[in-house]
Amino acid sequence: MFIGRQEELNTLNALYQEKGGQLVVLYGRRRIGKTELLRQFCKGKPHIFYSAREIADAEQLAAFSGALLASGMEAAQYLHTFSDWHTAFSAISSIPTQQKRLIVLDEFPYMAQTNRSILSTLQQLWDSQFKDQDVMLILCGSSMSFIEEQLLGSTTPLFGRTSAIIKLLPLSFSDASRFFERYSLRDTIASYAILGGIPHYLKQFDDGQPLRANIEQRILQRFSPLYNEAEFMLKQSLREVATYNSIIQAVASGRTKLNEIHEATHLEKSKLSAYLHNLIELGVLYREVPITEERSQRGLYRLKDEFFRFYYAFVFPYLSELEQGSGPIIWETVIQPQLSSFIAPTFENICTEYLRSLNRSGALPVALTKIGRWWDAHHEIDILGFDAQRTHYIVGECKGQVSAMNTHDIQHTVASFSPKEKEARLHHWFFSLSGFTPQAVEMAKTEGYTLVDSKAINAWLQR
Repeated sequence: MFIGRQEELNTLNALYQEKGGQLVVLYGRRRIGKTELLRQFCKGKPHIFYSAREIADAEQLAAFSGALLASGMEAAQYLHTFSDWHTAFSAISSIPTQQKRLIVLDEFPYMAQTNRSILSTLQQLWDSQFKDQDVMLILCGSSMSFIEEQLLGSTTPLFGRTSAIIKLLPLSFSDASRFFERYSLRDTIASYAILGGIPHYLKQFDDGQPLRANIEQRILQRFSPLYNEAEFMLKQSLREVATYNSIIQAVASGRTKLNEIHEATHLEKSKLSAYLHNLIELGVLYREVPITEERSQRGLYRLKDEFFRFYYAFVFPYLSELEQGSGPIIWETVIQPQLSSFIAPTFENICTEYLRSLNRSGALPVALTKIGRWWDAHHEIDILGFDAQRTHYIVGECKGQVSAMNTHDIQHTVASFSPKEKEARLHHWFFSLSGFTPQAVEMAKTEGYTLVDSKAINAWLQR
């Protein structure tokens, strides 16, 4: 079952229908579903799908030649391998079809890193042939640094020639929730908090089994699909994995300020900044500032990848015990008691997604131009949104715990934020996975506050 990616599919299909050459770059981290998306797009269309490998250049050329020649072109009658890359790529024009010639080069960096002349060869052929022919060439890769620096950079051969650049991001909660149609909303949110929006991870859980069984069997058990996944991802992209492990674990344990990470890791601040930058580039971390500020000294480092957040909070610190088969004990004594608080940041993100969805459809009292989190030295607001003139603010509070939101929770949020603009109007929204006390409902009616419970979220997901 293929889930989500409708916007990306629509973009690719629209380009396929256009006349002339189309050059598309599609990239994203490993496991995010690039290949599956492209195979879905290619269904029903004549195409050549070549997956590059980490092999010698001559072997790569022979393998690619075989894929081209298998299309039925006339050259297949008298040769098995093209003599060089220029000749091989030129042969794309000879692919026998009445439709657009569609060629996908999956894991393209493996080809270009082995032979740097490939980029210049493609540039020359694109300018002289393909841009005016009915050709659609898709270059796909997981090496994000290579794609952004060597393929899309302003000094690279193919710069300025792309028809579209698609950076594939994790699935939204509304899409990811479709993997867990038999789960309750709370277990669906917990699963998303653990796995994030990575399709490969989401497929590992079976919603016909209890959440606990999935965690124990797919994550905590030696040789299970996700047991070593986080460290494997780091080793694929970074050196000094032990140092990065220390940094990520510090952030996962709640040390989100630069000084706190420094104190936990004992790394020099100059070196620490470089390590943090690398983790941000990899998509593991991000630096967040209050939504009302463009730049701030109060920025916080947070884990962008949900699975990394779970792994470094509940797996990495207990690897010695897990190696001895102690998964059930770790679940009962460590994970289960903290799971409710663990999903709280994810629930905030889901509520933000809900609000953005309403904003796009024009269902909010005002069109918001910015939505995010806000904090100062004394208060914190889970969701803060405002319009371009900052005449209207939406102030949101999210509660994912098992207890209902009460009047104290509401009053605390109302008192926590006052805009600088004296004439600005505030709209208060409250999200609670376990609903609201009768007193809170009555207060909301009197004051004109908006309440969003699990029924409203379920209705949004089922649209």
